[in-house]
This record gives sequence, structure tokens and C-alpha cells, in this order.
Amino acid sequence: MEIGTVAVVGGGQMGNGIAHVAAAAGCDVILADLEDRFLEKARATIERNFDREVAKGKRTADDKRAALQRLTTTTDLSKLSAVDLVIEAVVENEDAKRDLFSRLDRVCGPRTILASNTSSISITRLAAATTRPDRFIGMHFMNPVPVMELVEVIRGIATSEETSSTVEALARRMGKTPIFCNDSPGFVSNRVLMPMINEAIETLREGVATREAIDGILKLGMNHPMGPLQLADFIGLDTCLSILRVLQHGFGDPRYRPSPLLVKMVDAGWLDKKSGRGFYEYESAPRA
Repeated sequence: MEIGTVAVVGGGQMGNGIAHVAAAAGCDVILADLEDRFLEKARATIERNFDREVAKGKRTADDKRAALQRLTTTTDLSKLSAVDLVIEAVVENEDAKRDLFSRLDRVCGPRTILASNTSSISITRLAAATTRPDRFIGMHFMNPVPVMELVEVIRGIATSEETSSTVEALARRMGKTPIFCNDSPGFVSNRVLMPMINEAIETLREGVATREAIDGILKLGMNHPMGPLQLADFIGLDTCLSILRVLQHGFGDPRYRPSPLLVKMVDAGWLDKKSGRGFYEYESAPRA
């Protein structure tokens, strides 16, 4: 099966990035969200990102124009009934995702593949909210989607080989490198990354070093492009906390217990650049 039409549900940072690369790969794309204002903001972001690619010589102005012509938006999930693939990119909350996939399962045709961009939640459990677990898969894109090469592809217990190969081919069309893993809490990427971030937060909480020193040591000593505290701000502290709680619940291991400082900062609303403060301070308006 070759994917011709892709729907992306959720127009936030991840969703608009996925819509961007899908449209650039030649797919007809429907971007769905709850309100028109979210979709207008998402489309404006996509246009700016295409402009950056044109300025850097990665795409031509004609490429940008053609991709944007392939992108439509909607607040009506029934418009997704005939698409080949739906990629979910909503909040990292299992109940919200299961509810959405149950609705998509009723709306979409029987051949439609359903995929989740979840960072950590069980693909098998999400698939169980549908009648098509064989046509359900995880497609975990990295942030920022237009720039990062990896797509972590996660098979649920019932994911078919046809679904896996179809999604793999699409990821390559998008210019990504798909790497497969099986369903386990946090998969590979966040099972390894989040404990490192959590330990950096604990190091800060214990006063071992300043935030700048912790990030500087990891950047220079481990050749990381971004320190763990800066990266946590980039991901969103609320998302980091959600993933750590998935890991803690999934493995029942105290090593995944979120740092009390992380919990406190999320409780305070100090989440990321958009909120104006995380581990660092930013000049930006609070989230809408």
C-alpha cells in the first residue's frame, strides 16, 4: 500500500511539523484541530518553516507553493474518512489519545492506518481502543520535525508486517530514517533520555552545580548539542513529567521516580519557552 493522503490530528509543535514534512513529501495533507485559531497558527508556523528552508536553499519557492497547496485544515473529524493514514499528535495523555482513536476508528475507512506520535504510551493499549490493532502503529517523530532525521517506529503486539512496511516507506519519502523497536514504556528514545534529564534535575535540586554548569558539562564533555536542562525546557517540563510517570508506572522501578523539583515546577506552571519560564527564563507570552 502506498500512502497518498495523510491526516494529522493536533496542530501544535509536533503536529504542524509532521504536516509540513508530509506535504513536502508529496502527500495530500489534512491538518485537524479543535478550533480554527489553532489551525491558523499551525499553518502560519508551517509557512515560516518553509520560508526558512527556501532561504537555506533546501527547497525552492515552487516546492513551498506546491506543498502548501496540498495542505488543508479542518475542525471536523468526519473529513478524515477517506485518508490512507492518520497520525495523532495531541497531548501526551493516554485517556485523551484512546478517546480520539476510538472516534477515528468509527470515522475512518477500514483500510486507514492509525498511527500515534506518542513519546511513551503503550501502542498496544492505544490500539486496543480500535477495531484495527493490525493497522495501528507508533510513529514517534523527533522535535523539531522538519530538521530531525529520526522516526522511532513502534510495533504493537498486533501490528501487521504490511502496516510496518507501509509506514517505513512513508517515513523514507519524508526524508526520515525510520528505526523500529517493539512496544515498551518510553520505547528506546525516552527510556534512555528521560532518566538522564531527571538525574540532571536532581543534580540541580541537590545543589551540586548551577544550571549553566550542568548543561555546559554535558554539552562539552559528552558532545551533546544541548544540555539536559535546556533540552527539558525545549521538550516541555509537563511532557517530561508525563513520560517519567509512564516509565515509573510501567516498570514499577523507583529509578524512574520524577524529581520533586520537576513536579514542583510543573505545578507552578513553569513549563517551557512558551510559558516564559522553565529551568531558564524566556521572553515570550504565556501559553494560550
